[in-house]
Amino acid sequence: MSVRLAIKVDVDTDRGTREGVPALATALRAAGCPATFLFSLGPDNTGKAVRRVFRPGFLQKIGRTNVAGNYGLRTLLSGTLLPAWRIGERNEGVLRAVRDQGFAVGIHCWDHFAWQDYLGRWDLEKTRAEFSKATAEFERIFGAPPKTAGTPGWQANANSFRVYDEAGLLYGSDTRGPHPFFPRLGHEVFKTLQIPTTLPTLDELLGRPEFPLGKIVAHYRELLTEAPDEYVHVHTIHAELEGQRYLELFKALLTTARSAGIEWVKLDEYAETLLRDRAALAVCDVEAREIDGRTGTLAVQGAPAFCG
Repeated sequence: MSVRLAIKVDVDTDRGTREGVPALATALRAAGCPATFLFSLGPDNTGKAVRRVFRPGFLQKIGRTNVAGNYGLRTLLSGTLLPAWRIGERNEGVLRAVRDQGFAVGIHCWDHFAWQDYLGRWDLEKTRAEFSKATAEFERIFGAPPKTAGTPGWQANANSFRVYDEAGLLYGSDTRGPHPFFPRLGHEVFKTLQIPTTLPTLDELLGRPEFPLGKIVAHYRELLTEAPDEYVHVHTIHAELEGQRYLELFKALLTTARSAGIEWVKLDEYAETLLRDRAALAVCDVEAREIDGRTGTLAVQGAPAFCG
């Protein structure tokens, strides 16, 4: 069996939902590739992210990844000088169309900005309330509870893992790491399986001299083909990048992966297969660490030495 690849689509903004999601769905269907779309469902407060300007490395990343060009002025002012549109409410037809085309759907968040910037300050009650708003909107739109969620910026902690357990999710995808695991923080082990993102995201590569645009697809091919047989890579893409300005690059990645013999995998089916033998899955600490290409810390799977 060859290396397998699962695609997870994070949808952060109103524009990404309206324009990027349909474009990605078309490209994925043409390639015969399943994917899981995780939706932001509440207000688009992207403009408030300007408050991160004083974080080390934030301005450098903005320049390197051409945030203004990729997101557009309307999005970058959303929630500040312009109204914060309710993404799920404005785009429920787009969301249902993705589900109706056979793609898996789940929750990214209620308020992308708030979760990414303030999760670490929230207590359990606030975290539960924020996730409950997303769950209620998801159920209103889709008529069924969510099976999965993956948070903005890979921001997760004990409170968010507790909320996932309460929601009875099939799996979560909130971490970076090499393989699926049950998360542990301190002495508490959580029961919702984590399937981490294994590959670097496009915005972690853009604008870096060692990864010129014309060589990014080749870099991904190298990462995929050097993996051991039967390994499952999880690649997180964004509706605001691969679904818009970098759509052709993403199509080229799909074509390259298929020509290299990479097999597609559905994350929900993968999770169900893994959970048939829960005892065989690792329990790993979750650590707040920096990773190459991003600013700030993320929830990262502990090294194998910390599993047991």
